[in-house]
Amino acid sequence: MRQPSRPLSTEGAPAGLAQSGATVAATAAADAVSPRAVGGAALRASWRAHAPLWLMCAPAFALFAALVLVPLAMTFVLTFYRFDPATGPIAAFQFGNYAEVLGSSYFHTIFARTFGIAALTTAICVAIGTPEAYVLSKMRDPWRSLFLLAILAPLLVSVVVRAFGWSMLLNTSGLVNQALALVGLGPYKLEYTTFAIVIALVHVMLPFMVIPVWTALQRLDPQTEHAALSLGASPFTTLRRIVVPQLMPGVLSGSLMVFGLSASAFAIPGLLGGRRLKVAATAVYDEFLGSLNWPLGATIAVLLLAANLVVMLTYYRVLERRYARSLGGASR
Repeated sequence: MRQPSRPLSTEGAPAGLAQSGATVAATAAADAVSPRAVGGAALRASWRAHAPLWLMCAPAFALFAALVLVPLAMTFVLTFYRFDPATGPIAAFQFGNYAEVLGSSYFHTIFARTFGIAALTTAICVAIGTPEAYVLSKMRDPWRSLFLLAILAPLLVSVVVRAFGWSMLLNTSGLVNQALALVGLGPYKLEYTTFAIVIALVHVMLPFMVIPVWTALQRLDPQTEHAALSLGASPFTTLRRIVVPQLMPGVLSGSLMVFGLSASAFAIPGLLGGRRLKVAATAVYDEFLGSLNWPLGATIAVLLLAANLVVMLTYYRVLERRYARSLGGASR
């Protein structure tokens, strides 16, 4: 009859067998460690690995918070204050400033003018800057460097100086009206009009459209155009099906920059639009330094920022979907 087996004892066993048994026991103990402990150890190791990077970014983040986040938070808090003409802003929590801005046709006109000017400026910059960047990409040195310098040179001049230059060109006795008088036309009132604001903004914002499009063109492989032409595609079809879809990231980033900067522009609308053609930025200036109604000025600024973000994010989503759809059609 078979005897029941007894557990083996390690007493008197060789040293190698004892060591192997200890190894098996350690392995079993390691396998028994909970996943939570393993995850915590991995998290601590990852934190130790990335801690130097966070510490290196800390001064830049502190500067960003001090110069951007804190002023934005203070401006947002100021929107809930109440304004007393005798004593100034009074700490309170009320939505009267938002109701005044959102319910007034006067401010509706200001915001509509602001975004209308920004949209028109963006459209003109896209129409001029995209072909300009394409021609620039086809140039060879030294002409490419010269024309690139001519495009970037206006950025070296103050916006206020450029606005005064356009003021001298567009006033009643300026060079534009003098040139029109030679052919028997004019004089026309060009200064303090929407036309003056838009043309000056286009002059200022055009480099912000040309550079992103030109950068996107630098990543374009010329062999793809040559391949399309060699397969019988016309130059227009090659431009429409090969070049334009790959330009869209540059056009998207450039138009977002131009729209955002145009919607928040202050110097050019203030100098070339005068007191009659107010935009959101000049309205904020008037409320802060004219009537000293800081809560209302802060409310206009916050609403301008929020509306600008909504318009830009919506435009980004729509254009991104069209870009993905066009790439899908081109690949098929």
